[in-house]
Amino acid sequence: MITGTTKLIGHLGFPTESFKSPMIYNPYFEREAIDAIVVPMGCRSEDYPGFLRIFFCLSNALGALVTMPHKVVTLAIVDEVRPTAAIAGACNAVRREADGRLIGEMFDGEGFVRGLLRKGREVAGRRGLVVGAGGVGSAIAASLARAGIAELGLFDSHAAAADELRRRLVGHYPALRVVTGSNDPAGYDIVVNATPLGMRHGDPLPVDVARLSPSAFVGEVVLTHEITPFLAAARARGCAFQIGTDMLFEQIPAYLEFFGLPSTTPDDLRAIARLR
Repeated sequence: MITGTTKLIGHLGFPTESFKSPMIYNPYFEREAIDAIVVPMGCRSEDYPGFLRIFFCLSNALGALVTMPHKVVTLAIVDEVRPTAAIAGACNAVRREADGRLIGEMFDGEGFVRGLLRKGREVAGRRGLVVGAGGVGSAIAASLARAGIAELGLFDSHAAAADELRRRLVGHYPALRVVTGSNDPAGYDIVVNATPLGMRHGDPLPVDVARLSPSAFVGEVVLTHEITPFLAAARARGCAFQIGTDMLFEQIPAYLEFFGLPSTTPDDLRAIARLR
């Protein structure tokens, strides 16, 4: 039930037809009697900078989930950008502090790392390769750095994107060893496909799977189907792996904590979600 005390979390993006968050968060809020609601809000790019500020003028605005096409421009609107969002070059969550300042954070990478850790893998001191230096790849690289990874390999078909991500990473984590220019997975403990490869039939694999160590942990960000050709090939090599939707559900508890709300487990959220 929505009342005069209900806190609003705006899900801001355009268009809204594909939004899934209301069908995940709101059943959880209802079951737990949390007086909050996620509302999809279709906001075009030309209106967004002004609207974000106006939204947080509402006394019952708790926070915002930010999605395409607004993740990058949000960095210039908020008052403080957390390091993970700064490295990613985008943010997907905004909250208002008691003093009125807006804080921007990025949780795509946090979801990936939380999933990896919950599966019993370690990040600290390990070597990781992230293929794809766009928004989601940058976010995953930032969260791996935050979790203490010792070395990161970065590869993108546009070499300048990987080099720029390296610059941002070492600016925040000067002790981190970062190398660019190769997608060879040999010797890496964690290998992530953060490209769209695997969404369409006939896409090439992001790495030479024959070079993967069977002990490596392999991650995927493609959401269109669970077992992509890359994951199927890695599984055949004996690698442990994480599907793309795991990253989605793993980041929601982090969002809840960011907004100061009671949290839960990804498995609980999967069970209660009313996805169509």
